[in-house]
Order: sequence, then C-alpha cells, then structure tokens
Amino acid sequence: MAELAKLTFSDLVALATASANVKAACACSSPVLRSWESVPLALADADFEDVGTLLDDPYVEPTFVECHPDGTRYGSPDAPIAPRYFPYNRCNVSKCLRCGRMFLRYVEAGGYFVDRRIRALSPDLLVDAPPAEG
Repeated sequence: MAELAKLTFSDLVALATASANVKAACACSSPVLRSWESVPLALADADFEDVGTLLDDPYVEPTFVECHPDGTRYGSPDAPIAPRYFPYNRCNVSKCLRCGRMFLRYVEAGGYFVDRRIRALSPDLLVDAPPAEG
C-alpha cells in the first residue's frame, strides 16, 4: 500500500472547493455529514478512495487540543476545520468514487470501542489556525 501524500492547506481548499461544486445526488450526500458522524451503514469503505492525509508524522502522537474560537464544539455543524487540531490532525481526506465529493475520515478509538467517523470537507469551514500547543 502506497504512503498517502501530506496535504497542505491550499490542497485542502482546492479539494473542498471542487467538492462543494459537485451537485449530483449520491448515497454520500443523502446524510448531509456537515458535522462529525459515525460512518452510516449505507456508506461502504469501498465507496471511498483516500487522496491524502493531514497526519504530520505517523510516529508522533498528534495533539488532542481542539480549535473552537467561536465557542463551537466537536459535534457542531459549524465547527471550524482546522488541520493542525484534533481530530483533523488524524484524518485522511477521502473521495467518494461515485460522485467525487470529499470527506474527512478518521478512527475514534476508546477503551472499549472503535468508531469510524466522517465529515464533509466544506470550504466555508476551513481555518488555517497556527499549530496547537500541547
């Protein structure tokens, strides 16, 4: 399996803009996925292709600090997409193979569970915030 390319902020803007211009109806657009959600059962892993990653170094634990300058929360549909902050710093960007829409995906792992999470890559929510400390 080939290593995924590390995406820059300008890469994300381009991918998000292209995704926002997709107007075709698709199974991936049926749930809006504007905020973080568990991957719906109707969406198979085989429906997506990873196009890049936001993970800086797979051997260094990324921060768990979140970016919410306007008081949003993890599950808020208007929460910023800040690539240097949790959970974006653990995400791959994936393309729907049916329509071309772009999504952020990562695996949330707790003591007794694993949850595959997904969120639409929305250009209006992208924030190039400085690196998180901690």
